[in-house]
Amino acid sequence: MTDPSPEKPKRRPRYRGANPRHFHEKYKEHQPERYPDDVAKVISGGKTPAGSHRPIMTAEILRVLAPRPGDVAVDCTLGYGGHARALLAAVQPGGRLLGLDADPIEFPKTEARLRGLGFPSESIALRRTNFAALPRFLADEAPAGADVLLADLGLSSMQIDDPARGFSFKAAGPLDMRMNPTRGRPASAMLSDLGEPGLARILDENADEPQARAIAEAVHRAHAREPLTTTQALAAVVREACARKLGLADDSAEDAVRRVFQALRIAVNDEFGALTEFLRTLPACLKPGGRVAVLTFHSGEDRRVKSAFKDGLHAGAYASIAEDVVRPSAEERRDNPRSSSAKLRFAVRV
Repeated sequence: MTDPSPEKPKRRPRYRGANPRHFHEKYKEHQPERYPDDVAKVISGGKTPAGSHRPIMTAEILRVLAPRPGDVAVDCTLGYGGHARALLAAVQPGGRLLGLDADPIEFPKTEARLRGLGFPSESIALRRTNFAALPRFLADEAPAGADVLLADLGLSSMQIDDPARGFSFKAAGPLDMRMNPTRGRPASAMLSDLGEPGLARILDENADEPQARAIAEAVHRAHAREPLTTTQALAAVVREACARKLGLADDSAEDAVRRVFQALRIAVNDEFGALTEFLRTLPACLKPGGRVAVLTFHSGEDRRVKSAFKDGLHAGAYASIAEDVVRPSAEERRDNPRSSSAKLRFAVRV
């Protein structure tokens, strides 16, 4: 009796045209380990493959944190795990990586990616939570505190590139923007709650939008007529307001759309509230002489980090802080345009 024929491998779903156009169809980028040459080609063109993330200023971060074998290193915003991988390698042998991330979609992928590197299992401890919960995590895993700590406050490319998350206006998607889609209210619901004055306030406070009142008025009126539930619907309203009411050029209108999306995302996820709580408890999370680095991507974040580090220095919590902000090199900005707005600040615990 012959053995039954082996099951044929499943074919990937078909798509229209010669190349996949939609995010969910980009099978090569979703499985980069199977298509390294194709992914390398995308990167060589100065782009980030869909569904992945290129860590920013890794060399500069390692230089200011100076992790050593045996250290306890904390990555407060795991994302794709690029920075975490570098820190984990740097603290071996004998060191530990503690990592946090609130995104329930990306967290399990990153955990599998890190645990698949072959380091001892006890050298990795990860938790799905916001970095504002760092003190509780450390109390469980490293009561003495961290030797080195990193917080990359940028949005991960996986989140930007997936239209279903609603973070970007480059493709049609629901107006959501939640880091954790299982909690809180989406941006479309927040538009209904804010009203015109509230929207103008967050555009000013969260994105320094110079035309906050005019844009808020246009968005509020459009949303009252027909709820804005997609990313492209909101972007179209902002563009129309910039062109007709404000007389802005196309480039200036696109900049305004980016600021509107940034401001809403920050509000939806209470990013400034989480950052303020993180900075308040940060000194107590570090061992004596411990080092912290924070990577920011817009002025609202950077102002808060700069102020907290200065206050900590004057209060005697920090022995030293960065005198000047560290920026990505010209080469990195050219190779990875998403790094262009990054600013790195660091501090050393007393």
